[in-house]
Amino acid sequence: MIKNIIGKMDLIESLRGKKATFLLSLSNTKTANIEGITQAGIPGMIHLTPTLDSEFVCVGEVRSLPQIATTPKGVPTPALISRAVHLLHPFSQIELLNLGLEVSPNIEYFKIHDFGIKQSDSIDTGAKIDAFEVFQKGVEFGQSYEPKSDYVILGESVPSGTTTALTTALALGYDAKDKFSSSFAANPSSIKQIVVTKALELISPNDDIFEILGKVSDNMLIFNAGFILGANNKDYRIILAGGTQMACVLLVINSILQTMQGTIDNSKVALVTTKWVYEDKNSDIKALLEMLDFEINSYYTEFDFALSSHPALKLYDQGEAKEGVGAGGCLAYGFLNGLNKEQITRKIEEFLVF
Repeated sequence: MIKNIIGKMDLIESLRGKKATFLLSLSNTKTANIEGITQAGIPGMIHLTPTLDSEFVCVGEVRSLPQIATTPKGVPTPALISRAVHLLHPFSQIELLNLGLEVSPNIEYFKIHDFGIKQSDSIDTGAKIDAFEVFQKGVEFGQSYEPKSDYVILGESVPSGTTTALTTALALGYDAKDKFSSSFAANPSSIKQIVVTKALELISPNDDIFEILGKVSDNMLIFNAGFILGANNKDYRIILAGGTQMACVLLVINSILQTMQGTIDNSKVALVTTKWVYEDKNSDIKALLEMLDFEINSYYTEFDFALSSHPALKLYDQGEAKEGVGAGGCLAYGFLNGLNKEQITRKIEEFLVF
């Protein structure tokens, strides 16, 4: 049920039967306010998507709105997948990383790590991030964080994050065009291209890496690059649970290591995504991972909604949504702990009305 993208199966197999902490990175970028650029949430309320996702994953209900976040086509958030796995085989802990939310989650008794980071501006006019400070906060968190489990699953919920990730990769010099996925089945490439072009025009030839990131990136990418590097000497592994956005975290790490002439222990980190991302004809996560100077182990989960007749879930199999809220990594955790496709599908269906 877990397939190889790049590297070997050994790392993911070493986690079979082990317990994980689910860390969910939450952030807003005003890039998401650009009309038509994302469908990761409710129109006019896109900024609430990470808030609602985290509430649902933690407590099984949304409290900052009457209903769970869906796309205009009615595709429910991938948070349903992560929540279903948690109910069937609970994570050791669920902890949240507030990396610049407009509205904090309305939950109690769950650890919310707050770093005093503000939401970033739209990249077409400059994200206005103090990238070195955000990176340093990530490094410090990685150096100090000790999970009460065998390993960490690191997910994200950042509306329009694929746009900021694409722009980040291009700005750092990677051949990333047409390699990043989208929450849409048909990537809104014309809108994205306008935004990306405007953002890249803000880059000066003399900008260093953190000045570049500060103009065109997002807090999740920068902070998690720091977190992974800061935790690299720890004795636990981090599973990047996501698609092309998490691949971009690795590209940011790669560029920082090039700049600082550093190295990374690649046995401590891997990436796991969904089948929907891996098979997406409008992106190429394998090609992104092959751009790294270091080898990486990466996998996708053999999960779809073939066993469901629910029309909203069927949209996933048509290319909508694809990934988010750690779905791929959470599915892998479920499979590694004895869950099967039918169990997970039925649990997800329980959240929805036919």
